[in-house]
Amino acid sequence: MAKTILVVEDEQDIATIIDFNLKRSGFDTLMAYDGPTGLKLALENAPDLILLDVMLPGMDGFEICRRVREKSQVPIIMLTAREEESDKILGLELGADDYVTKPFSNRELIARIKANMRRFSAAEVPQEKTDAGVGLSISEEDTAVYKDGKPIDLSVREFDILSYLAAEPGRVVSREELMEKVWGFEYYGDLRAVDVAIRRLREKIEDEPAQPKYIITKRGLGYYFAKN
Repeated sequence: MAKTILVVEDEQDIATIIDFNLKRSGFDTLMAYDGPTGLKLALENAPDLILLDVMLPGMDGFEICRRVREKSQVPIIMLTAREEESDKILGLELGADDYVTKPFSNRELIARIKANMRRFSAAEVPQEKTDAGVGLSISEEDTAVYKDGKPIDLSVREFDILSYLAAEPGRVVSREELMEKVWGFEYYGDLRAVDVAIRRLREKIEDEPAQPKYIITKRGLGYYFAKN
């Protein structure tokens, strides 16, 4: 069964090209040309991935991303014509999984889509529940982290980062390694995305994010998961 991608893009020429290339690559599509319609389709149709432009009439992509994340962990790739780093970081902080800067090639876009879909599908494969430290456990079965027995809702990328670090407690992992292993070879973003994801993850699993006890920073080297 073909995967369905929701494209929220107000520039008709760009939307038409994206739609054509996605269908040629074997995907089904849903199309929206303004923010409110995009949000409605996202919440009512449960697409497998969302391509979300930042600048949209009626409601911008940042607000759509925030609202979708309240209901769903569907992969979201932001489409932006802006080069400002702050815009990209804001999208990631709101829960976007990836971003592509216009103009982009069809090959790059399809590679990003497939990489994010593979990651999301892999996270849904049932696995055993493993202890990740005092009061914290990781359940691959439902892609969730449990703290003191209560589930914490994570994005796929946050879950992947935690699982990767917790697999070898005490080993310092560089940002480059996390980018390669978690984001994948198809990802061409900057390393700030790692720091943003770590910060969001800490806000969810740590009692005091500013003084973490699970994910520790090794200044100048990277991050590691604290040993029990």
